[in-house]
Amino acid sequence: MKLLWFLAGIAIGLVPLICYRVRLSLQLKQITQSLDVADRGTLFSISSQLMMAIANYRQANQDLERQSETWKQIVNCAPVGYLQVDEENQLTLCNSQACQLLSIPNCNPLQPRLLLELVRSYELDLLIEQARESETPCQREWMFYPTSVDAANLSDQRTTPLRGYAFLLADDNVGVFLENRQEALTLAQQRDRWASDVAHELKTPLTSIRLVAETLQSRLEPPTRNWVDRLLAEAIRLSTLVQELLDLSQLEVNPVQRLNVKPIDLVKLIHAAWLSLEPLASEKELTLSYEGPQHLLIEADEARLHRVLLNLFDNGIKYSPLKTLIRVRVGLQNHLSSKSGRTSQHIQIDIIDAGQGFPETALPHVFERFYRADPSRSRHPDPQRDLASAKPIQLSSGSGLGLAIARQIVEAHQGSVSASNDPKTGGAWLQIQLPYSEVEDFSKRA
Repeated sequence: MKLLWFLAGIAIGLVPLICYRVRLSLQLKQITQSLDVADRGTLFSISSQLMMAIANYRQANQDLERQSETWKQIVNCAPVGYLQVDEENQLTLCNSQACQLLSIPNCNPLQPRLLLELVRSYELDLLIEQARESETPCQREWMFYPTSVDAANLSDQRTTPLRGYAFLLADDNVGVFLENRQEALTLAQQRDRWASDVAHELKTPLTSIRLVAETLQSRLEPPTRNWVDRLLAEAIRLSTLVQELLDLSQLEVNPVQRLNVKPIDLVKLIHAAWLSLEPLASEKELTLSYEGPQHLLIEADEARLHRVLLNLFDNGIKYSPLKTLIRVRVGLQNHLSSKSGRTSQHIQIDIIDAGQGFPETALPHVFERFYRADPSRSRHPDPQRDLASAKPIQLSSGSGLGLAIARQIVEAHQGSVSASNDPKTGGAWLQIQLPYSEVEDFSKRA
């Protein structure tokens, strides 16, 4: 009887054990089915398959760790800076170049810290947030001013021109590549200084050549006089180029102080600029189409802004087909400032021609000095037309400085200018934006 009870107890104890083993086998089978096991056949048991899967995953994990270390070494040895922040803007990764560019002392990626604690740069924070909100790669250039708690080292710290490329990563992290633009900025300054020095040196001899040519022009008879006419036309073109280089140099040195700001009627100035170019426009039977208010008073330098309109109109006239329109639209636009949250008004001037427009690759560079687009947007002087006119109209040297001067003048007015192509006509679309505030018209006072 005791033996029977003993056997019954063993049977009762074996039932939960067998159930546990069955449940465990089912779980192991499900795990092995979800895992990528190379030899998942009847040759190996479930436990063996599980051990093989664990070994494979360990090997894969080691491979990933080696790849991760390789990429970290590449990032640390890269000639550009790289940093990475998490969703809370904590710095999780920063190579040596980024630490040097941003003046970050003792950058330890194993101890994440808020980026704001290490780097005081509004532009960098704005770039990161822009990439996170737009979910697209973003680019920005700015001057970085390092901060230091030690007042004795303030004189030794130098500003650094930076260009940042930010892009969104997984889990709302953001990576940023930083490029030091100091060398490019120095080369540009040297180029501009060289061009300015050459322009100063050329101004006097070109003036002498022009005076001699004008003196000979009245004393010679055709056909000998035709050669002097061509010489005078080229001298005028070179003199215009020199003057444009000098204008750019003057505007770069304290541009705001170079302006003679006063209340002017923008609409009247637009029509005056077109009237100055009417002889050129009449040759191609071009017409000005104006859309906007009849009067609009602004605070600006009348002579400088007149030069901007001349350059933009001249650009449109040169590349417009015969018997077409050059459209000008003027209006007020409201802009919401991201810094202060205040709404301000800007004047928007759109100048659209009916030509072939700018090549897409040329759009980022059309306002650079000496930049020339493809031949369809390049100037080809007509010597015969210059010779036929006793007083040739020479508004631009055709060397790629007209739009550069326009941008410099507009930026001196705290505005901006951009280039694109009109989606309807395909012609060049030049857009100017200037800050606007109401100006009292003193001329209407009694």
